[in-house]
Amino acid sequence: MSIGKDFIGPFRMLRLIRSGTTTQVWEAVREGEKERIAIKVLLSAFRKDKFEIDQLKHEARVGTLLNHPNVIKIYEYFEDQGYPLLSMQLYNARNLKIEMRERPEVLAENMAIVIDAAAKGLAHLHDKGWIHCDIKPDNFLADEQANVKLIDFSIAIKDKGKRFLGLVSNKTKNIQGTRSYLSPEQIRRQHLDTRADVYGFGCMLYEMMSGRTPFTANTPDELLGKHLSAPVPNLQAVSGATKEFADLITLMMAKKPDNRLQSMNEFLERFRRLNIYRPNSRPKNFKRL
Repeated sequence: MSIGKDFIGPFRMLRLIRSGTTTQVWEAVREGEKERIAIKVLLSAFRKDKFEIDQLKHEARVGTLLNHPNVIKIYEYFEDQGYPLLSMQLYNARNLKIEMRERPEVLAENMAIVIDAAAKGLAHLHDKGWIHCDIKPDNFLADEQANVKLIDFSIAIKDKGKRFLGLVSNKTKNIQGTRSYLSPEQIRRQHLDTRADVYGFGCMLYEMMSGRTPFTANTPDELLGKHLSAPVPNLQAVSGATKEFADLITLMMAKKPDNRLQSMNEFLERFRRLNIYRPNSRPKNFKRL
């Protein structure tokens, strides 16, 4: 297996999809096959970084256990001559963060479909015994037909009732995950279960409905402090949400896990019984995603 200008091992790299801080994602095809896939490969500066390699391997271990229409398919971890990479399903879609920023009216028209699909994907992950630990709009992809897939399992942990130590990187000693969506127990590095993801999903829904995260601050510490002690802002004051839906999101974001919704399946059961938008507040006549 060769590494050339257009190849990494048996994979022919066709098109750069996106580039992040430590990885790039490429459209690719395995030599001798026709199906196009996606390849996540570490950037050159990180190809010998044990921490980054272990995260890529971990994402493969978690992802290959999952099989659901609303979860991205992970195929395998592969390493050839110093090129660590992850092969996965090619999914031509944009993440919900981009949709919120660039096409908020389109997302609003499809809100119920998108939320239901995203919740089903996360529920599947939980049913398989895993906690995602980084639930946010960036980690859900939505295509033009409003099909949604959950992605990125690099810091997911097994839900075994153990104390969560993985939030602190051995390299940086900083909290992993994204501050705008971290549950209080993640911030305190306490015991975690799937209810931490319920909190993050509630933060995400608040943002999807209002266009803003529930808590903002001038410093990272101030933001974390609001997750720990500040009441959830009134969603109805900044969106067209019904009281029932706003109350459901507030319940998801309870500071204590025992006071929250207890599972994503419980969320889906309640969500499907209510209206999202107040009368005359739902956008009309927008094309689908």
